[in-house]
Amino acid sequence: MRKLKLQMQISLDGFVSTGPNDEQKWVTWAWDEIKPYVLELQRSTDTQLLGRKLAVDFIPYWESEVKKADSPMIELAEIVVGSKKVIFTKTLEKAEWHNTILAKGDLVEEVNRLKNQPGKDIMVVGGSSFVSSLLQADLIDEFHLFVNPVALGKGDSIFGKIASPKQLKLKKSISYDSGLVLHHYERK
Repeated sequence: MRKLKLQMQISLDGFVSTGPNDEQKWVTWAWDEIKPYVLELQRSTDTQLLGRKLAVDFIPYWESEVKKADSPMIELAEIVVGSKKVIFTKTLEKAEWHNTILAKGDLVEEVNRLKNQPGKDIMVVGGSSFVSSLLQADLIDEFHLFVNPVALGKGDSIFGKIASPKQLKLKKSISYDSGLVLHHYERK
């Protein structure tokens, strides 16, 4: 069975976004430091799960980024664009982007169906409400959380609506010169 992996930037106090537009101006930009880890993680997957809110900006961004030969993000852009993308939506009627399908059924059934298909693991990178729904349904198998050296005091937490404590097993921690700390957890 394939695993569902979460890669996300979070603040020291556990928030993933602030403001009405999921603003992340607080995220520490340290691509040169985290690039090897992110690329290795992304290469272990072949499918990206997205909520509709994130998809409408995320997919066009990476499709434009892959066309920029001088982009520092070109390798990641190629992986994202080349991956199958599954958008979970109740409102979109058709997928307008390359290599993209819509999932309109029950979240648990759709994710478990994807997990049972052959292939590499599956990645989810956000948005906050979609990831929160996946957590509520206990569907995420691995957590790759980049903890930023900033406390926000308020914002959206992906863990804010879980019904009971989630016990996780720490697999790895990496600290970076920028102050970012990567925590890789698996479900117990």
